Amino acid sequence: MTYIIDGKKIASEIRNEIKNQAQSLLDRGIIPTLAVILVGDNRASRSYVNSKHKACLENKINSVKIELAENISEENLLQEIEKLNNDNSVHGILVQLPLPKHINSEKILEAITIEKDVDGFNPINVGKLTLGTAELIPCTPLGIMSLIESVEENIEGKNALVIGRSNIVGKPVASLLLQKNATVTIAHSKTKNLSELIARADIIVSCVGIAHFLTDEYNYKNTATVIDVGNNYKDDKLVGDVDFEKVKEKVKHISPVPGGVGPMTITMLMYNTILAQKVQNNK
Repeated sequence: MTYIIDGKKIASEIRNEIKNQAQSLLDRGIIPTLAVILVGDNRASRSYVNSKHKACLENKINSVKIELAENISEENLLQEIEKLNNDNSVHGILVQLPLPKHINSEKILEAITIEKDVDGFNPINVGKLTLGTAELIPCTPLGIMSLIESVEENIEGKNALVIGRSNIVGKPVASLLLQKNATVTIAHSKTKNLSELIARADIIVSCVGIAHFLTDEYNYKNTATVIDVGNNYKDDKLVGDVDFEKVKEKVKHISPVPGGVGPMTITMLMYNTILAQKVQNNK
């Protein structure tokens, strides 16, 4: 029988612990604070920011929304980030992507001090992740690992296949799996022997971003765990990279879309905000 990995339930359990930690800080006069910068009026970005703001407040984390004009100069945006870097009352800084085309996103992400980089996108934190010394790990990969570890008692020695090579999900997840001593293969939409790799995989993380990229035509291990990171639309319906209804009959564990990885991302953002406060204050 296939076990459906309930991301909502796991996220709820982690959020309860986050709330308890936040309350403990508040009892000591410390207000854990996340600052989110939104540039322009991108509808999707505004929705994401509002969701993060609401989740923080529900879990006793102070959330500060900084809304800036679409035409703000790169220099002025960097000045805003520097103010937050120097503000000891702010523990986490997040710049909502995408940014307007006239702004260099890499330059902006590099400007966030590594101790407040709750997205884990500063190149120094990326390097630390590769070395296995990062404290602030990108939220989605961190959430993915929590889902995997909820059903895989021991990742060591398992064959893990990551389908997708983005800097935001694919590569960080591969690094985290390596740190757990999995044997990791990174594939992508151009990989030629994907069928062979899937047939050998104990753990599959699909973050390729193509609706129903993984179908029941592949030969999966009946003991495999499949984590679907896809966030695609097909026939006006949110779907993952995996043809869930068909593939779920062929594997042991699988995460759905929606309700799998999605709830974990904002949860891990709050987790990182609490952790960032500890890093900055050694408490």
